[in-house]
Amino acid sequence: MRISVIGAGNGGQAIAGYCASQGYSACLYDRSMEALTPLISTKRIQLTGALSLEGQIDVITHDICEAINYSNLILVVTTATAHCEIAEQIAPYLTDDHTIILNPGRTFGVLEFGNVLKLKRPSLKCRIAEAQTLIFACRIKSPGVVNIIGVKDKVLLAGRNSEETSYVHHLLSPIFPCFIKAKSLIETGFLNVGAIFHPSIVIFNAATIERNDNFFFYREMTPQIASCIERLDRERLDVASAYGLELMPVSEWISYAYPSTKGKTLCERLRNNPAYYDIKAPGSIFTRQLTEDIPTGLLPMSELGHVAGVETPLMDSFICLSSALLNVDFSISGRTLNRLGLAGLTVEQIIDVIS
Repeated sequence: MRISVIGAGNGGQAIAGYCASQGYSACLYDRSMEALTPLISTKRIQLTGALSLEGQIDVITHDICEAINYSNLILVVTTATAHCEIAEQIAPYLTDDHTIILNPGRTFGVLEFGNVLKLKRPSLKCRIAEAQTLIFACRIKSPGVVNIIGVKDKVLLAGRNSEETSYVHHLLSPIFPCFIKAKSLIETGFLNVGAIFHPSIVIFNAATIERNDNFFFYREMTPQIASCIERLDRERLDVASAYGLELMPVSEWISYAYPSTKGKTLCERLRNNPAYYDIKAPGSIFTRQLTEDIPTGLLPMSELGHVAGVETPLMDSFICLSSALLNVDFSISGRTLNRLGLAGLTVEQIIDVIS
């Protein structure tokens, strides 16, 4: 099987290297030659840390047409804010035989991606699915060397309907046994736990980050911030419940995704999760923990809450604070219900669309 990986950042290199190490023919695409040039001479990616693997990448390219034509399985491993742009770029080259996986989709990435393709190619019948989170916690150490900090044992996967989910799960299971079929996009969308963790930690440490006082993002968690995260998470659970889905809180999810995590409280589990332990804080407040997790996580969750009559004061506060801090209007650039094709629908109608 041939696999095309879109995005040569931390996750993209990790997934391309992993696929190649398992005997699959891999193509790695990135729009930036700067990201690709150090890899071209050897075409090898080494995974260290929690995994010790090495893979030979057959094709490394910044030609999107070449990447899409290379295989029928497209793994998009970029920030979720790039999904619209990528959908527009690849639309001319897709066929009905293509399967696209967003790694991860964040909240309803499949809907946003699919809407762009529908606008560009109304008759296209390719399959699209989203992973609930990225399989690997990872960081590039040097060109072609990726440190795998942790590997999630269980990652939910969903397409636009149960048939699409089953097809994509069957296709990916031999490559990634960790994937589990989700009940629907509602489950993967509301299990976007990064949108609960990341903005809280960044906002409460904004001045420290701006001063460039480096710290460990999770290891230095405090009880009060952890308590606020749990209250923010309660809003996520309440909105999900309004759409017919009872979810586990983030304190339980950590142990579910990372069984080796120790601790009784959320604070202790964030501090002691081996996959999180050495992750350092971002070097700028203009980090994907705000620029991605607010517009593709908290914003759509909040808007869905408003439709269902569920109050989300903390979500709304973090959206407003982040917008003011970064001077960005996320209500324009983010995943609004309008961009997701859900504007004007009732709760029941939305459930029909994403179930």
